Amino acid sequence: MRADFDDETIVVYQAYPSAIAGPAVDAQRFVPPFSPDRMTWIKPSFLWMMYRCGWATKPGQERVLAVRMTRAGFEEALSAACLSHFDPHVYPDHDAWQRRLARSAVRVQWDPERDPATNPLPWRSLQVGLGRGVVPAYVDQWIVGLEDITDRVERLRDQPASERTRLPQERPYPLPPDVASVVGV
Repeated sequence: MRADFDDETIVVYQAYPSAIAGPAVDAQRFVPPFSPDRMTWIKPSFLWMMYRCGWATKPGQERVLAVRMTRAGFEEALSAACLSHFDPHVYPDHDAWQRRLARSAVRVQWDPERDPATNPLPWRSLQVGLGRGVVPAYVDQWIVGLEDITDRVERLRDQPASERTRLPQERPYPLPPDVASVVGV
């Protein structure tokens, strides 16, 4: 997994309509109409987020937020996660996976990373789904700042893919071994 991070925080990305993004940026935390009762997906990969939101063109995903959260919170969420699909390298059997899935409020998916033209790359990018049992901690404890980066996304979108060079600096994220084993690294 690659991410933009420092000693204390990691940047994850989310895309929302203006009705959610505007109040969140103003408050520097998610506030209504954001719903803590729905799963919210965070993505450490900027380019995977661009693929997912169509460079801020998909309906309901027109505003892209860079959410700086604590690494402790990010790793706490991952340590409680369950892969969204059965993986025999992570779970001893299908029943063990289903038991974990039933009790976990966090989902993890690995999808192909993307290049600046959003073509798939041969390595995987992490997506983390935070469910109802975890969203309050995300909103109230783990987030340390929200930045609306939509203008930057639009400028990059308007450039040819080969010229999209001013991307966030992402590097391998050093997951603790116990957390890495939970998410299948």
